[in-house]
Amino acid sequence: MFKVRTLNQISPRGLERFDAQRFQVGADLDDPDALMLRSFNMHDMPVPPRLKAVGRAGAGVNNIPVAALSQRGIPVFNAPGANANAVKELVVAGLLIAARNLRGAWEFASGLEGTDAQISRAVEAGKKAYAGSELPGKVLGVVGLGAIGRMVAHAGLLLGMKVVGFDPELTVEGAWQLSAEVQKAASVADLLRRADFVSFHVPLVDATRHMIDGKTVGLLKPTATVLNFAREGVVDDDAVVAALDAGHLHAYLCDFPTNRLKNHPKVVVLPHLGASTQEAEDNCAIMVAEELQDFLEHGNVRNSVNFPEVVVAREGACRLVVANANVPNMVGQISTAMARAGLNIHNLVNKSRGDLAYTLVDLDSVLPDAVYGEIAAIPGVMSARKISA
Repeated sequence: MFKVRTLNQISPRGLERFDAQRFQVGADLDDPDALMLRSFNMHDMPVPPRLKAVGRAGAGVNNIPVAALSQRGIPVFNAPGANANAVKELVVAGLLIAARNLRGAWEFASGLEGTDAQISRAVEAGKKAYAGSELPGKVLGVVGLGAIGRMVAHAGLLLGMKVVGFDPELTVEGAWQLSAEVQKAASVADLLRRADFVSFHVPLVDATRHMIDGKTVGLLKPTATVLNFAREGVVDDDAVVAALDAGHLHAYLCDFPTNRLKNHPKVVVLPHLGASTQEAEDNCAIMVAEELQDFLEHGNVRNSVNFPEVVVAREGACRLVVANANVPNMVGQISTAMARAGLNIHNLVNKSRGDLAYTLVDLDSVLPDAVYGEIAAIPGVMSARKISA
């Protein structure tokens, strides 16, 4: 029986995916095998001693100490793409709000007083101040072409926009999923110079912090709009507000309210609604529950942010999974220990990701405890687990 502790409210549709005969799931479980969370800050909690995996029912993992968990051989799973449609729809709403000056128009209409006839005359007299522009033909710049960025790019094309994208880490699989109509920018600076709207879809790391700052904001057209529904910190709020006040930028829309932003007339801030739909919460929870269940029962690694993808059908009487440092002769030491014990390896897969590696071995017979202990004690082995058929 595996224990999965939930650190946030998780969609019941996701929790239902755990086999009740094999999994105990709840918020108050001691010594869990896995943790499942959304926004809970794991940096402030001790790591449970038996912890084998962490699942984030969302995409970003800034609230999880990934590096520390990696050193203990604990994979961190997420749900890439499960909330992509929800974020895409919010970005499309942002494009329309900015293009048609809907915030100001809404506030103007809400503040009208008098009889209906007087309101009608005031509307005709005042509406010109909120005249906007249409999206077809405008250039949408998309920084970050992961699952969300690709959907935003395709939505822009469907709206008749010209789309320019930039992502130095675009995978081959991601490139195949991207429309050939999306133009490739040479750099972020190149994209900013061309864009009428620029939307960010990147994680917050050192390389992406303040991608819009006092210098890069000057590359944008005075009529441009910046949208940040990715992570707080990707855009330097002070630089954007200064550009708005100087008339060097049209509008800023984001999902991260601050005192500096919330009342600015050219800013629209939302209360972190990017993935806040029931469908997105369900999809994220289902995906992560399935990942955790597959890992705990079979040792398969799918959608981990720190370990390589290793998904292999079960073969043999016993499976050994090892998280280890990516150093020479690790596979040799593991296989030698098994050979000395007269064990036959049915299948062996070893994959690496940076400094980390993951080794999966299917055996034709049960792995003796002594051999398991010998392998677990090899220098560089972070965690080891044997799974019976």
